[in-house]
Parts: sequence; C-alpha cells; structure tokens
Amino acid sequence: MPPHTITLPPPKGLSRQMEPALCFESRNASCLRTIYPLSVRVSLYLLLGVIVVLTVCGNVLVIMSVAQFKQLHTPTNYLILSLAVSDLLLGLLVMFPGMILFVETCWYFGDVFCKVWNSTDVLLSTASILNLSFISIDRYYAVCQPLLYRSKITVNAVLIMILVTWSVSAVVGFGMIFLKLNILGVEEFYYDHVACEGGCVLFQSAVSSTVSSVLSFYIPGVVMLGIYLKIFLVARRQARSIHNMRTSDPSQTKATKTLAIIMGAFLSFWTPFFVCNIITPFISYSSPPALFKILLWVGYLNSTVNPLVYAFFYSWFRKAFQVIISRKIFNSDISDIKLFTE
Repeated sequence: MPPHTITLPPPKGLSRQMEPALCFESRNASCLRTIYPLSVRVSLYLLLGVIVVLTVCGNVLVIMSVAQFKQLHTPTNYLILSLAVSDLLLGLLVMFPGMILFVETCWYFGDVFCKVWNSTDVLLSTASILNLSFISIDRYYAVCQPLLYRSKITVNAVLIMILVTWSVSAVVGFGMIFLKLNILGVEEFYYDHVACEGGCVLFQSAVSSTVSSVLSFYIPGVVMLGIYLKIFLVARRQARSIHNMRTSDPSQTKATKTLAIIMGAFLSFWTPFFVCNIITPFISYSSPPALFKILLWVGYLNSTVNPLVYAFFYSWFRKAFQVIISRKIFNSDISDIKLFTE
C-alpha cells in the first residue's frame, strides 16, 4: 500500500480545517496527519460505525443460528459458519481499528499492534476466499456428483477443509508481515520514504504484492468461477431432462444459487482493491492513499453483506433470527425447533 506520508491537497474552503499536521508533534519522525472538519469526522464515524455494528451483529446471528439449531448441523453450514466467523473477526479486529485510522489518519496503538492488525487483515481476507473455495467444492459435489456427495463431503472432510483454511491463512498473514517478506528487496526505500511514527500501512514490494494477490485472490477466484460455471452447465442440462427434474433436489439448487451469489458478491467487492494492489508497485506507488482506503472499505463491506444475503434467500435464517430475538434462544429445547421441513 502507498505510504500515509502522502497527503492529498484539501478542497477549497476547507484548507484551514484540513491543514496537514503531525501525528506526534514532539517527534521528528512523525507521519503527517490530515485533520478533517468536525462535521466530516462525525459523519465518517457514524457511517463506518454503522457498518461495523451491522457486520458484527449480522454474523453473530449467523453463528448463533448454525450453532444452536440441530437441523442446521450439516457440512455445508459448517463451512458457512467458518465464513461467518472470519467475517465477525474482521468486523471486530480489523474494521473497528481501521475506522479510527480512516478518520484520524494516524495510528495510535503502537507498532506491534500495527503488525498484528495488518497480519489479521491478510489472514481474514485469505480465510474468506478459502472458505468460499471449499464451499464451491461442496456445491460441485452436491449438484454435479450427487451420488458421491454424502461419501465425499463428510463432517470430517469439512473439518479438514476448515483446518486447512485457517492454518494456511495464518501462515500467509502472520508469516508475510512478521518475517518482513512484504518489503523484501525494498527495505531501504521503505525505511527512508514510507516508515514513520503514527503510520500503519501494509506496504508491499512488486514481488510481494503480485505473489500474495495471485495466491490469495486471483487463483482461488478463477477456480471458483470455473467450478460455478461447471455447476451452471450441469444444472442447465439437468433442467432439460425430465428424469433429472423429477429426482433433483430443489433445496440443493437454491442453496447453490445463494452461495453463488455470495461468491459473486465477494469477487465484486474485493476485485477493485486487488487490482489496485497489484498495479500500484509498478506505477511507483502513485495511487492516492484515499483511493486505497476507500477500496479497502469496499472490500470490508462484503463481510457486512453476507448475512443480509442469508436473510434474504434463506427462510431458515429468518426463522432462526425471529427465535433468537424473541429470547426463545434461552429455552432448553431450542435446538429441536424445526426451521424447515426436510
């Protein structure tokens, strides 16, 4: 990412209130800070705060629904649960500190937490797309290989998928940052022109940006698109067969469409950021810092939208939501409530 030491010129009429200052006035190595007008700061905190709250609350409801109701204890829903956990943690551990950094334009939580924050950001973003990748595999067997589905997609198989997802994501996220692989080969430029007190950015060399983006986003994204294209073609062929129409499972078809929408939303929200991320090192980091901030938050919005997709397309989620908010969740026989007819 480009350094926060680059400050955009303030719009006319706001120059007095948006003059660059220092994050730490008493330190020579301090980053520059942009002080927004009070009305702008309040508006940004309200907007981003609502996004954070919706992200946390929505994914808590998904997690509680899948965890509490026995009828939802299926391999597919365990993968959805893993995805909701990554979205929830993104809201709590990444979006909340990111909101303060976005508005204040300075990082006041120390260098160690900055590294942890950046590592967690990479970890959770990678976990989201790996979860979606395994969900696409689940859907492939459900639609294209229905006779093999129960033997291939077992609870143990899904648990291994989840373990692989979080292990690989942790290695990528924390390994890249704490081993300083992201600045390998450009250390001198980073420490001379980017690093400063009060800044917290994930600066990447051209090699690091390309490799991490390709491994964490582009390859899994292409694989998912290929799998869902295959699913679409098979489902279309099945729809033309009277025999298959009689034996097909409508619930599987609906689940596939819903999860395809979730995957499409993920790619739509995150593609602009990863395109900018992979291009920036090759154009001498000339992308405006504000553009990176905005595209990053557009990506974060994906974690806010996922629970809304469940609520819109899944009647079981709406019913589970009603049970939870009506406080029936505290009943001892809550897990036996029927959310849908099998």
